[in-house]
Amino acid sequence: MSTRFSPTLRDSLSVSITVGAYGVAFGAAAVANGFSVLQACLLSLLTFSGASQFAVVGVIGAGGSSMSAIATASLLGTRNALYGVIMAPRLKVRGFKRIVAAQVTIDESTGVALGQEPRGIDAVKKGFWYTGFGVFIFWNLFTLAGALGAQAMGDVRSFGLDSAVPAAFLGLVWPRLTTRSERLLAIACAVFAVAVTPILPAGLPIIATAFIAIAVGLRR
Repeated sequence: MSTRFSPTLRDSLSVSITVGAYGVAFGAAAVANGFSVLQACLLSLLTFSGASQFAVVGVIGAGGSSMSAIATASLLGTRNALYGVIMAPRLKVRGFKRIVAAQVTIDESTGVALGQEPRGIDAVKKGFWYTGFGVFIFWNLFTLAGALGAQAMGDVRSFGLDSAVPAAFLGLVWPRLTTRSERLLAIACAVFAVAVTPILPAGLPIIATAFIAIAVGLRR
């Protein structure tokens, strides 16, 4: 007898496993930038936001202060609050379940959930929870694997794994830039950040680019 997954579960698993496996890169990059295995795993467990986690590792690894790392990670994490506004009327959760939902409200859980709307509200809820928990489990498991693997290799910087941080940012951001103006803005911000890196403390160049985006948005 063959076992068939529901379309919603199939969609959730395909995203969860693929995104979760990327946790290997984070675990390795964290150790490459001076974090312990425990610190890398706690970041994944408690922060659980890929872009923000890579921001923390990148800023601290470059010699930036913890405040710069927190500010940069927070800026990148504000989008999750917007996802919460979108998902709250669809999930209609209260109490402790609301706290859990907030923790797993990420790009992937929101995207899969909204993609299930043609199948009804029940599929939307299942898509959110399946994907949220799936990514959480796989991301943390692969973070541990990446961190342990990097630790076993010794000085992982000799393998170039520290480049995983900027590569991760590029991979996360570029697919979301769908218009020519957005890509030009991103390139301008990147050029600006590189230009002021020798002048500003580590972490501040990234924060400074946020004001360019705000200025452009207000002008529009």
